[in-house]
Amino acid sequence: MFFFMNLISIVWDVDPIAINLFGLPIAYYGICWVTAFILGWYIIQRMVKHEGVSLKIIDSAFMYMIVSCVIGSRLGHVLFYEPAYYFQNPLQILNLRAGGMASHGAALGFLVGVWLFSKKWKTPFIWFMDRLVVVVASGGAIIRFGNLMNSEIFGDPTTLPWGFEFIRSAEWRSIGLPVHPTQIYEALSYTILFVVLMAVYHWTKAPRRHGLMFGIFLIGCFGTRFIIESIKLPQVAFENSLPLDMGQILSIPFIFAGIFFVVYSLSRPASYYDNLPWNTEPQMTRQQKRHQGKK
Repeated sequence: MFFFMNLISIVWDVDPIAINLFGLPIAYYGICWVTAFILGWYIIQRMVKHEGVSLKIIDSAFMYMIVSCVIGSRLGHVLFYEPAYYFQNPLQILNLRAGGMASHGAALGFLVGVWLFSKKWKTPFIWFMDRLVVVVASGGAIIRFGNLMNSEIFGDPTTLPWGFEFIRSAEWRSIGLPVHPTQIYEALSYTILFVVLMAVYHWTKAPRRHGLMFGIFLIGCFGTRFIIESIKLPQVAFENSLPLDMGQILSIPFIFAGIFFVVYSLSRPASYYDNLPWNTEPQMTRQQKRHQGKK
């Protein structure tokens, strides 16, 4: 049985293993990561197609993004949440099947990966960030669905009628009360952020205000993360002694960075980047054509 509702809560009884392929268990969580990358590639190539960007460049950028996100996510968990364990058992860092991925680490890894790619191609770092954050928002929503299927990263007890009972989770069984499905809260917030960013990209001057979409993403993603973390159970014991949990602490610098980029981008005149090296042909974007028609 997957789940059922009673009068006061939703009982969640989902096997985290989607299928067994030749004896190898394939988890929903892993499928969500793969789906996030495939959907992200499709979205970004559709976004920048009208900007004259070669698909070869997008493929290369996405490889940097995938590798950097996975490495950053894993190292983020190792360094932010369980450093003592992994320093004593360093080989376990490579054991991805045991779980342990941190979204803040993925964000840092993503930034490093895009920076390295920008250096290689001698292109503006912010140009990439303003576009890639759109697919990061969609990917974040999908991966949080994977957390739901894993019955992990849920919230505090609640009396609200949509409280979940994650009966397959040993952590939940130690509580025994309906809890906030914070995975769903985050997935919905990232979905809304994705829709907002897509609308901003296609129907405003945001692509001409370098850093604006990046800033909106940072504020929207980590601002909601900061709020939702306030009703989320600590992931590791040492967080109980902190005034804020680790997720909130790590979100603060990203929020301030987002405010900076929004203010900076709006304080400067809108402009296009000239002579981007990957352009396959001179081609005006949809935004350029629209604004030209208004003159």
